[in-house]
Amino acid sequence: MPRLVDHEVRQREITDAVRRVIVDGGLAAVTFQSVAAEAGISVRLVQYYFGTKREFLLSTHQAVRQDAGARLMQELSVLGAEATPREVISAFLVGMLPLDQQRREEAIVLGAFHAAALTGQGIAAEETLTAPRELAALISGQLQRVTNQDAVVPSMDPDLDAELILAAVAGLAQGMLPGYGTAELAVQLVERLLDRILGPTKPQATNQPEVGRR
Repeated sequence: MPRLVDHEVRQREITDAVRRVIVDGGLAAVTFQSVAAEAGISVRLVQYYFGTKREFLLSTHQAVRQDAGARLMQELSVLGAEATPREVISAFLVGMLPLDQQRREEAIVLGAFHAAALTGQGIAAEETLTAPRELAALISGQLQRVTNQDAVVPSMDPDLDAELILAAVAGLAQGMLPGYGTAELAVQLVERLLDRILGPTKPQATNQPEVGRR
């Protein structure tokens, strides 16, 4: 059992090194030599755990997806079971935005894989589509909850609107990487997008008396 744990830990050290190399120099900078140097281990050891460059690239892509998914699940657990569909969707979308260093690095890495799939650098497009498909399905499921409650206009299509939301926020996230827009603006745009599809949020009722009322 300890040997299995050590194996997994070593693999994670290598994929973390791959991630850092991509962030610093793009996918073209990733070689057995650069990854070994970044991880502080021998090239032979990298080759032992990952026989090909393609293997450690795909493992890195999967690790980034898993990290982002785990963070999102943590954020949803904080919201609790009573969270509204809009609150859940907003958490999904804000979680995609590069608002801190970790999410910025994830966005850079995933963007590099997307570009590699488009330019034929050994990564097939189908291998990069799992995450957006999962997100689209999650958003569609939340929109369906709203539709079932008859809380939006009948013309809303959960599947199509989920794709629209995802495309808009993915573009916003990539635009933020070179410095277009601020974090505050990005969050405002997410909420405005949800306003357009779900309608504006309703102010919470209060039982406090109006100031000056007799």
